[in-house]
Amino acid sequence: MLRRLMPSHAAASRPLPILLLQWMSAATAVAGICLLSGCSSSDRTRTGLAAPHNHLLDEDRGASGGEASLKGGVNAYLWRAALDTLSFMPVATADAEGGIILTDWYTPPATHNERFKITAFVLDRRLRSDALRLSVFRQLKQDGTWVDTPPAPNTASDIATRILSRARKLRADNGNQD
Repeated sequence: MLRRLMPSHAAASRPLPILLLQWMSAATAVAGICLLSGCSSSDRTRTGLAAPHNHLLDEDRGASGGEASLKGGVNAYLWRAALDTLSFMPVATADAEGGIILTDWYTPPATHNERFKITAFVLDRRLRSDALRLSVFRQLKQDGTWVDTPPAPNTASDIATRILSRARKLRADNGNQD
């Protein structure tokens, strides 16, 4: 004799018990309240705006996402300083674990026939000048096409100096904790 594996239409069309429906309604209401309470914050300034919180300053986990056991990772202060310093340019890719920041082409407002692109590499977990490597690319528009042109010799070193200064300030603001 064959048994039906599917419930009969009569059994499937029966309404759920009222108690189960009430429980589901209450559970949905509690979940909604919990989600809405996460939207509020007590870290508000006098203007009503939430105060910024830089979680990278709390702990230096090498910008590795907070897991200290990972082998890779970079210095969080250098990483944050590089992002802050290059924030005027559009960022195409940023990989905190690998320590790579690739910007897209940026045209300064004063010049329309010149554009720049920067690649920043954070190479170490220590805050050192040799833990940062920058490559600056420059193109000029000639006859409607972009032509590669070397940037000024001090451009990369000037930007690196600004990044290192910012990283040292971030570390000092955090009580010189590494």
